[in-house]
Amino acid sequence: MEDWAWVITPDFVIVVAVTEDHRFILFRQTKYCVEEVTMAPVGGYLDPGEDALDAAKRELFEETGYESTEWTSLGQYCVDGNRGAGTAHLFLAQGARQVTHPSADDLEDQEMLLLSQSEVEQVLMAGEFKVIPWTAAVALALRVLDSSR
Repeated sequence: MEDWAWVITPDFVIVVAVTEDHRFILFRQTKYCVEEVTMAPVGGYLDPGEDALDAAKRELFEETGYESTEWTSLGQYCVDGNRGAGTAHLFLAQGARQVTHPSADDLEDQEMLLLSQSEVEQVLMAGEFKVIPWTAAVALALRVLDSSR
């Protein structure tokens, strides 16, 4: 294993947030590795020593101004089985409500959207989530929501 190429990146969270009126909080944004516009859920890196759920709550609040008290873990996953690249901690946040305006302190070019479940299903199947952990998080969240009906 000593000679194996390993990518060391921080662990990160992805949050699929759904408002009290069942709208999904998503972004239409541009990312460096994606050479076109992509749909994206809330997400970000864990701070050193930070618990994944605490990071998820922080990211939801910072990026959207929303808070939620209904959190479901969708699991934690290795992003690249051969090279590492951090662990993705996926969450579903239901009953989200806006308590403030988001803090736009990053350099991302993005637009926050509130979409219905059927709209999210359509953009998912159209391949508009261009990053695989985002795609997985949204698909898992939709599965959990469908099974809870």
